[in-house]
Amino acid sequence: MATAPSVSNSITVRLEVPATGNAVSSITTAVESSGGSVTGLDVTASGLEALRIDVTVAASSVAHGQEIVEKLRTIDGVSIGRVSDRTFLMHLGGKIEMSSKLPIRNRDDLSMIYTPGVARVCMAIAENPDDARRLTIKRNSVAVVTDGSAVLGLGNIGPKAALPVMEGKAALFKRFAGIDAWPLCLDTQDADEIVAIVKAIAPGFAGINLEDISAPRCFEIEARLREALDIPVFHDDQHGTAIVVLAALTNALKVVGKEIGEIRVVMSGAGAAGTAILKLLMAAGVVHATVADVRGVVHRGRDDLNDSLRWIAENTNRSGRTGTLKEAVADADVFIGVSAPNVLDGDDLATMAKDAIVFALANPDPEVDPAVARQTAAVVATGRSDFPNQINNVLVFPGVFRGLLDAQSSSVDTEMMLAAARALATTVTDEELNPNYIIPSVFHPGVAKTVAAAVRDAAVAARGDAETAPERPTAGIVGTLDTGAFPAVQL
Repeated sequence: MATAPSVSNSITVRLEVPATGNAVSSITTAVESSGGSVTGLDVTASGLEALRIDVTVAASSVAHGQEIVEKLRTIDGVSIGRVSDRTFLMHLGGKIEMSSKLPIRNRDDLSMIYTPGVARVCMAIAENPDDARRLTIKRNSVAVVTDGSAVLGLGNIGPKAALPVMEGKAALFKRFAGIDAWPLCLDTQDADEIVAIVKAIAPGFAGINLEDISAPRCFEIEARLREALDIPVFHDDQHGTAIVVLAALTNALKVVGKEIGEIRVVMSGAGAAGTAILKLLMAAGVVHATVADVRGVVHRGRDDLNDSLRWIAENTNRSGRTGTLKEAVADADVFIGVSAPNVLDGDDLATMAKDAIVFALANPDPEVDPAVARQTAAVVATGRSDFPNQINNVLVFPGVFRGLLDAQSSSVDTEMMLAAARALATTVTDEELNPNYIIPSVFHPGVAKTVAAAVRDAAVAARGDAETAPERPTAGIVGTLDTGAFPAVQL
């Protein structure tokens, strides 16, 4: 599938052109004839004989951008100045920073924010460790932890190369949920070391977001940390993906008029995301599911089953299918791909059941060309932003953690994830719902708030203290603190 020009591959080219003539139209023609798209054209300086123009161009790749620049060089009278990659410019110096919530203007401020006043707060926490949630950043802080072993679609690129992604994740936490998230890129891929490090840093955080850790180690790491810690541990690649897929499927089934307990689902991909999606769909009512990986359909007779694949084999594929993914999709109601590009084609999808649903989520190149899928499927979703129905984890993790932190939850469980999926699905109203709009935009104003409320309620219900749970403590410290030296002080 040809990749369309995208802002993620955009460049700004500084040009010197003659003040007279048709240089501007020649620039636009050169870009468009090269397959690019002019998204901005600004005159930044003018003289009697020449103009300085910054032209912003969307390309489909780095190499495509270079081709466009070379095409611009061929225009008579045009000279090329600086060429800037807009994405790299946005990352210069990093994308996040720490800032103080309080001004330090004078000696009094310093004495209360730091020494000697801070010692009284330290001792209060020492006497009552639960006060750390109210008197420090812990209450609103999440650690974004990775070992760099499975970054986006880039693979095992290591902790330093993973840092730009973790910074972006932290920025999204802040933008969509007001959460202070801190990237922690660990220079180890040993499961024991990762568990030990996260346990050691956990006192400073109210939640742990595991990110881009390869399967099957991610399953063990998450399970061990959930057992050891008194704060929620959430692997976004697994559970964030699963929640948004379930929400999208819920609405897609409304579009086609099918029930979740009656559909037959075929999945491509049995890694972290695929396994989590499968488990959440089954918790939501899916009964008939078949999973395929690079060796074909997962079934009990295979001789290469690890613990994760064995669980899949024992809990899916009730009819005992074998063979290939292409064979498995015949008569299926739903296809969900979290695997590799171009594993299916139009002929394969034509064998699916009437009003089929196709979620081809491999990124940037999906399991099947979305344009081809639309020829036979009733509803199509991808992980890309240039097609309708983008399945994107940013719809989930900010609201999930906001709800967990507001409930002061010590864990996250399946009921909370189901609640998040139901809430996300409801942000698309019946009046809005159609085959091209089964899931909201990531910029929908109500998404994070709606998901957070649902998760908070589910977390409170799980704890069984609905009457004493805190009321969404995001605007400042709430509750009371008894310092021992003074009567209870309202904070």
